[in-house]
Amino acid sequence: MQNTSTIVALATPPGVAGLSVIRLSGLDTFSIADKCFKGKILLHEAQSHTIHYGNFSDNNEIIDYCTASIFRSPNSYTGEDVIEFGIHGNNLLANRIIEVLVKYGAQYAMPGEFTKRAFLNGKINLNQVEAVADLIHSLTVPGVQTAAKQLSGGFSVKLAEMRKKLLDIAALLELELDFSEEDLELIPRKRIESQIIEAISFCEKLINSYSASEIMRNGYFVGIAGFPNSGKSTLFNAIIGRKRAIVSHLEGTTRDYLEDKFYFSGFPITIADTAGLRETTNEIEIEGIKLVDSVLEQSNLIIVLNDITKGIDYSISLFDRIKDKYAHSKVIYIQNKADLIPNLPINEFNISSKNDLGIDELQKYIYNFAVNSIDGVSDILINKRQTNLLMNAKEALNIALEGLRNQFENEIIAIDIRKAVKILGEITGESWNEEVLEHIFSRFCIGK
Repeated sequence: MQNTSTIVALATPPGVAGLSVIRLSGLDTFSIADKCFKGKILLHEAQSHTIHYGNFSDNNEIIDYCTASIFRSPNSYTGEDVIEFGIHGNNLLANRIIEVLVKYGAQYAMPGEFTKRAFLNGKINLNQVEAVADLIHSLTVPGVQTAAKQLSGGFSVKLAEMRKKLLDIAALLELELDFSEEDLELIPRKRIESQIIEAISFCEKLINSYSASEIMRNGYFVGIAGFPNSGKSTLFNAIIGRKRAIVSHLEGTTRDYLEDKFYFSGFPITIADTAGLRETTNEIEIEGIKLVDSVLEQSNLIIVLNDITKGIDYSISLFDRIKDKYAHSKVIYIQNKADLIPNLPINEFNISSKNDLGIDELQKYIYNFAVNSIDGVSDILINKRQTNLLMNAKEALNIALEGLRNQFENEIIAIDIRKAVKILGEITGESWNEEVLEHIFSRFCIGK
């Protein structure tokens, strides 16, 4: 798909640095650049994948000395003619150079527009587009590594193979209709059943990896819950290694929730301190307690902290309620103030947050649980859009399987299989609409 405009944007983060890169892409890339860049040769005479040194100027006023990297269509990121100017890392310089390029005919790029053009020009598919966003935004090393694999196209190949198997089944079922009078079976029904089941399992495995994919993108989220004065804020401070939350012997000190990150073996874990759960008439405290629900709802792990000096089972009813209400989360019961109980072993479940006893063990436990939760995710980070499509495809395949087992007409079974194939194709962008693209590219930064 040919775009008539030439777009420009800063492709590196704004700020002071040794280098900044300005990307120019489109039909008029070379004519615009030659009005500003002066090197040994004109850039429109330069070969693709070469780098040239010169000065960038406006009306003979030199703005900067820089490089110009040449990428000719179709062998560029966008599939268009692209020039990337490597300039000195100064916001004033970058803004001035972009203004000059706009003056000579370029347009300011919209968020993600370079990658959008790469998709529209067939350089990458929609699944790879989303991998680009994950590669930029993922907060964990496993997330970055998985996004890189997804960008290489390995998952797209697997998806294409699954779609082809289903298309072949649908085609053979439809072909049998031409030989209905001869009662000819071109493909055994058991084989059709096994391949539909295989496709359903393929969808289910990916759907079930959504939670792990979110952890790989954003890190692990831990919420601390408990009755007032169980030591939640002290534990929060101990885990992050600094005094962030106010600690007091008075009940109801925490009125809002606080969250911060700590890193274990380079893995980011966000932990949230919440208001103590109790009956109260204090309006501000009531609002703080309401916020607890929003924190625990998004938590991968919930720590129910108990003041062991009030009894081992003092908070067990709260633990049971939280475990039932947030069934999607791992919920653990931690005894605090263990140093006050003689002969009680200190470990990840028996701690003294005030004296930093058992904190290292608890951090390690959280880290191990976080790492184990992303096991099995290796070549794609499933997002909400893809999950919804996979659920719809699975539903269509289940209907086809039910029809096969109930000996429905071939044509009816084939319709549901082809529906699943079409839905799976939307993951890679075999079919798409502008609304879908706008939603996907809203995650991108300008310059990418």
